Amino acid sequence: MTYWLLNTPFLAAAVLVLSASVAMRKAPKFRAVLVATLVMLLLTAIFDNAIIGFGIVAYDDSLISGWRIGIAPVEDFAYTLAAVVMVPALWHLLAPRRLEKTS
Repeated sequence: MTYWLLNTPFLAAAVLVLSASVAMRKAPKFRAVLVATLVMLLLTAIFDNAIIGFGIVAYDDSLISGWRIGIAPVEDFAYTLAAVVMVPALWHLLAPRRLEKTS
């Protein structure tokens, strides 16, 4: 099983949750998600390269696409992407309804 195949259910779940959020008009703000995505991908790049460089984690070269950011395979960034999309969408979907004030 390749790492992309392993990532597929997580990415699919993120797309489904985001789609439900958009359909219910409870989607998070695009700009906020974009900024969070950029920050989280930068942090993922830094820390994944560190843990791979120190030998804490290793990847089977036959199971990755071969594309890398530094020494981290791009497949490793899929979990970050799934989380940064899914968490805000779930937050908005599961937020309790606000009581409207009556004047």
